[in-house]
Amino acid sequence: MIKNNVLKGVFLVGLGATSYGMLATFVKIAYGEGFTTPEVTIAQFVYGILGMLIINMFQKAKKGNAVIKASKKNITQLMLAGTSLGMTSIFYYLAVKYIPVSIAIVLLMQTVWMGVLFEMILEKKIPSTQKIISVIIVLVGTALATNLIQSKVELDWRGIVLGLLAATSFTTTMFTANRVATHVSSAQRSLFMLLGGAVIVTGFAIATQTTPFNFEIFMKWGIILALFGTIIPPLLFNAGFPLTGIGLGSIVSALELPVSVLMAYFLLSEKVILLQWIGIVLIILAIVIMNVNFKKKA
Repeated sequence: MIKNNVLKGVFLVGLGATSYGMLATFVKIAYGEGFTTPEVTIAQFVYGILGMLIINMFQKAKKGNAVIKASKKNITQLMLAGTSLGMTSIFYYLAVKYIPVSIAIVLLMQTVWMGVLFEMILEKKIPSTQKIISVIIVLVGTALATNLIQSKVELDWRGIVLGLLAATSFTTTMFTANRVATHVSSAQRSLFMLLGGAVIVTGFAIATQTTPFNFEIFMKWGIILALFGTIIPPLLFNAGFPLTGIGLGSIVSALELPVSVLMAYFLLSEKVILLQWIGIVLIILAIVIMNVNFKKKA
């Protein structure tokens, strides 16, 4: 029974990671059709909020008073935490305008060493040898995966900076999401964090959209982006992680990296050489090393 639950958890987390991995390729295709970053992000967040509202109403109808309601303080905290979620989308989607998707996803995965750095600064924890080794492997893997060694084509510095900013925002989101109003249902937490992110995304759209807003984005890509970016992954992760545990769940969620690169390779015809695949494998290996407990149980 326990094995079946773990397998179910692995399947759910893997499916959630796969969904995230597809996201950047869809954004890139939307750009090719003339849509802008504000249009893409607004459509994703609007449909994401609507989806989460429906899920919350369904849960309330099913469980009734058993659902713990978020207090005003909880809502404020979650919305503030959600601002980093909005910034992650903006930075990541801007990054893929300037650099290939296969490079952008590698930069986003820098959350591995950024998480260690955040933990060291905010919680004043000295990283273990295991984590330091993982960070070194990630940095080596990144150099290979972004093809910095052999590349004859210079990567646009704007894309690199935006990709690293996306990773910083995503690391902030992960830290706050695991510490703010954890007693509230995951659907409520997701909803209020999305509302916080929507404030940032709306402000960004108002400040940067220079052409009339193309509402066709809602019909063509909005639902797909919301499903694969803001609805399916959080629900699957919230259902899967309790079954797998953080360690195994983190390893399985690394599927996002190869899936994103494969999607870019097949749908966008982005060139990915063997050296880059070796770098991607090293990054996944670092995630495994960081999350596996090598100490023998007494």
